Amino acid sequence: MKDRFDGLVQHLLDGGFFLQQAIEVLEKSMIQGVLDRNKGNQSAAAKQLGIHRNTLQRKMVEYALNGARSRVNRKPMARAAQPPKRKTGIA
Repeated sequence: MKDRFDGLVQHLLDGGFFLQQAIEVLEKSMIQGVLDRNKGNQSAAAKQLGIHRNTLQRKMVEYALNGARSRVNRKPMARAAQPPKRKTGIA
């Protein structure tokens, strides 16, 4: 196993990959492989990778894996319709 990994490292170095690029390639491949093995079950995949489910979801968005969508922070519908409250300066 170590020989195969060393071969991969050598291949990446010969290909002119920077460290960050190599990390992204490895992470993306591992995440996609684990998601495939677990039939898209994110909780099981995160457990197998040894990371939190939220971290897995963030990385899925980052690498655009399994149809992951970027999350948009929105106000709840009830608050979105209300105008913002003004501070009066009275204590």
